[in-house]
Amino acid sequence: MEIKNRVKELRARDGLTQGALAEKVHVTRQTIVALEKGSYVPSLLLAMNIARTFEMPVEEIFSIEGEDS
Repeated sequence: MEIKNRVKELRARDGLTQGALAEKVHVTRQTIVALEKGSYVPSLLLAMNIARTFEMPVEEIFSIEGEDS
């Protein structure tokens, strides 16, 4: 099972750099890079902070690959 996310898409939409998003959610830029590549599964706290930053429900940003919407 793999977690997919829309972080890169949403970050670009809002005109945020990886560093700026990292600052807002209190992680390193490298964490955002890994998250966008799909090589890092975020903690619940990080996922919730990202959702709050984009003002969206967590489920609209993160999904399990192959799971029906």
